Amino acid sequence: QVQLVESGGGLVQAGGSLRLSCAASGHFFSSYTMGWFRQAPGKEREFVAAISWSGGSTYYADSVKGRFTISRANAKNTVYLQMNSLKPEDTAVYYCAAAPGSRGLVVATTGYDYWGQGTQVTVSS
Repeated sequence: QVQLVESGGGLVQAGGSLRLSCAASGHFFSSYTMGWFRQAPGKEREFVAAISWSGGSTYYADSVKGRFTISRANAKNTVYLQMNSLKPEDTAVYYCAAAPGSRGLVVATTGYDYWGQGTQVTVSS
């Protein structure tokens, strides 16, 4: 069992930056692929970024590539999402999720077994 708690969301102006954190409890965090997803009002939850269990591989949605960076600190059981050059269209609730590392860099929501409660990110124009 893995429990995930996101933090770091808030209100920021367009062009600004935020750093989200996701703290995991439970065993074997370092064996999990970790992902970030987001959901805007009235829209489906969408993939943002994923990182392999070792941190050696990452994958990004085209909409955030070059602006967002996913990283992890296995010794701290934490995964991060550094978000730069934020746009109003980045406004959403951001969720972190965990999937068994054997599944690789998963982009589908159905590939993740554990989810956090989400943190709101609002980007004003």
